[in-house]
Amino acid sequence: MQNRCIFVVAAVAWEAGKSLVIEQVEVAPPQAMKVRVKILFTSLCHTDIYFWEAKGQTPLIVESIGEGVTDLVPGDHILPEFTGEYQDCVHYKSAKSNMCNLLRINTDRCVMLSDGKSRFSIKGKHIHHFVETSTFSEYTVVHVGRLAKINPATPLDKVCVLSCGISTGSTVVVFRLGAVGLAAAKGARVSGASRIIGVDLNTNRFKGAKKFRVTEFVNPQDHKRPVQEISS
Repeated sequence: MQNRCIFVVAAVAWEAGKSLVIEQVEVAPPQAMKVRVKILFTSLCHTDIYFWEAKGQTPLIVESIGEGVTDLVPGDHILPEFTGEYQDCVHYKSAKSNMCNLLRINTDRCVMLSDGKSRFSIKGKHIHHFVETSTFSEYTVVHVGRLAKINPATPLDKVCVLSCGISTGSTVVVFRLGAVGLAAAKGARVSGASRIIGVDLNTNRFKGAKKFRVTEFVNPQDHKRPVQEISS
């Protein structure tokens, strides 16, 4: 069924605040730099509820790939991420930031970035994507930059990406000590973290980060081992 439209079952929100409806949905094949994947498990995030009223990330298996995709092959195990990184983005190529300007989360973009069209339809009527992952469907089409390949030995009924709280006494690592990183460090301190390790290539940021209660600092260029090994 690669490279052709397929019919799958999906949960569709037709109206705000109304129950999701199980529908048969047509999913188009992947085009350039896109991947069609099979959803194995999914979960509910409060973001889903918020936009349903006015997803956590979930394990997938690559079903087919579009032109230009070289990092993945059918059968690969992956996790989707609504904030991705694309190799052609100027930020991706820069040493100053990893915040991709092309694949940042955009809850107002309900279509594919490349051509402004949806890959989902019901009886010829296009329906919207959600944060460009759309995991409430048996299959979905996602930009390759939003997919992270994982070890195939990992149990797919257990693996997921979590946005976790911080308990008292936790050790927290903050990567990049810009405005967002410092806000995360401050939040970790307020939540009771005992160690807050700041990781940044720019050592000039370390002095200012102390004001936000960052307790330790690591410059990745000074080490060849993972941060959890050098900070233990």
